[in-house]
Amino acid sequence: ILGFVQKKLPLMALSTTMAESFKELDTESSLGKALEMGCCIQSSLAKILAEFEIALEHDVLQPLNKLSEEELPIILKRKKTLQKLISDWNTIKSRLNQAAKSSSNSVGTGAVPGASSAANKLEILKEEEEEVKRKVEQCKDEYMADLYHFSTKEDSYASYFIRLLEIQAQYHRQSLGSLDSALAELKESHSQREPSLAADSRVAGYYGVPLEMHLRSLGREIALPIEACVMMLLASGMREEGLFRLAAGASVLRKLKSSLASGSNALEEFYSDPHAVAGALKSYLRELPQPLMTFELYNEWVKVGSLKDVDSRVQSLQDTCSRLPRESYNNLRYLIKFLAKLAEHQEVNKMTPSNIAIVLGPNLLWSQQSTGDQVQLDLASVSSIQVVGVVEALIQNADTLFPGEVDFNVSGM
Repeated sequence: ILGFVQKKLPLMALSTTMAESFKELDTESSLGKALEMGCCIQSSLAKILAEFEIALEHDVLQPLNKLSEEELPIILKRKKTLQKLISDWNTIKSRLNQAAKSSSNSVGTGAVPGASSAANKLEILKEEEEEVKRKVEQCKDEYMADLYHFSTKEDSYASYFIRLLEIQAQYHRQSLGSLDSALAELKESHSQREPSLAADSRVAGYYGVPLEMHLRSLGREIALPIEACVMMLLASGMREEGLFRLAAGASVLRKLKSSLASGSNALEEFYSDPHAVAGALKSYLRELPQPLMTFELYNEWVKVGSLKDVDSRVQSLQDTCSRLPRESYNNLRYLIKFLAKLAEHQEVNKMTPSNIAIVLGPNLLWSQQSTGDQVQLDLASVSSIQVVGVVEALIQNADTLFPGEVDFNVSGM
């Protein structure tokens, strides 16, 4: 069954196409290697998706189909029958009342010839009314029994939807783990194959330089790319919808990063493209050799992210922030204060603390891990939710965690 489902998936067709393509190429070439790896990963993703669809069908859809196609129609049919019987009962009761009035009038006026006929009709209607009433009571009891039976299985029905989320989460974790592993292997192979391209991926100057070294060489407290990008965004990007979420053009982003990396003051042209500025800031944070929130405190941050109690979380955030190196603390404080300002315009820019954390969290904190260790990659993907939660909490509690105001108007650029 698994193989049959897998073969029918578009991912499998893509894998087959890639397999046919790289046969025509030198397997040692970068394109051939990329296609070969792509073929393998698409096949792996197809298998994971097929397993997901089979589990979904067996664990969720079949039980719910039984509910929707068998149990619920019986209950609804019983309810419709009861409504029809009640309507019939009301009709016959109305006729009975009318017949009773007619019989009473016949007796009162002394109309003897019709009295016997009216009395017979009245008796017949009474019997019919009793019969319909009995059917109503019987149908009502059956309907109530059906409803009670349904209510006793309420927890079971709820569990099907919980199971749905569980197998969806498992599917996404497995898919992401496979992709991360393949990407790490492919990038490592590609960087070894193309050293000039790998060297060019790190912009010369301030990008990719340890934070402490950068600050010390310029005599600054805030990294120049961080401060320059924040200043430009404060001037022209705070009301821009989807800031940090929408990607900028590659050429303008590369040009801006080069300008920032060389310490150029010619930044005026970039004020009109806040998405490029946001992209340059994200790139600087991601290209730091060590994340701004540090490798050393990674486990502590993740632990804080799993706390449910609000007061405990804020206290733990304060404790962890206090253990940051001075350079990291100052730059994180500066950045979080800015992001809190950005979130103040969320009705216009659609960037809530949650949305900001989703797009910036992975650029502020990631784990120090060996790329070939699949277990570590899986753990990293699971803990990414806690990382987003931590960054969201930092933004939401910016004034509590980082007391005092930041003067964004004073610049040492």
